[in-house]
Amino acid sequence: MTDIDLPAEDATPTDPTVDQIMTTEVPSVGPDDPIAVVARTLADNRITGVPVVENGKIIGIITETDLIAREADVDVPTPVPFLDAIFMADAGPEFEEELRKVLAVNARQIMTAPVFNIKNYATLNQAATLMIDEGIGTIPVVNDDLDLVGIVTRSDIVRVIARLENEDQGEHV
Repeated sequence: MTDIDLPAEDATPTDPTVDQIMTTEVPSVGPDDPIAVVARTLADNRITGVPVVENGKIIGIITETDLIAREADVDVPTPVPFLDAIFMADAGPEFEEELRKVLAVNARQIMTAPVFNIKNYATLNQAATLMIDEGIGTIPVVNDDLDLVGIVTRSDIVRVIARLENEDQGEHV
């Protein structure tokens, strides 16, 4: 687990904190839950990512992208004939990762780990920076004991940006 615990020294008095914008009703799945349960959890709750929790701690996250990758074609390494033998070109870790997701039957096999978490008192700016820097769209929110207390998505941040921008222009959303 990669926990982001950044000081709020760059926060301004109007900079919202993650606990002000996060979703607090967060479903989770267990590591042995089948893919069908994961997909149903994402669809029923209209969320883009679901934390995988074991013994009360977050051990991974499964996003829509992980499930979609499971249905995509996998580029298999090309066999290369050489003299009387046939060699398989090494496809590298990307092939192994794609294959792992395609063959997954439960949450543990398809989840992304380690997962980036953010503390509930982090700022909007810090959450946005983490999303951009790490290329992620869903961040589990934890308290100081690393207990899951919420989740923040790109949509949550966009809603706050829209509200703040409209307030700056004298409008209210």
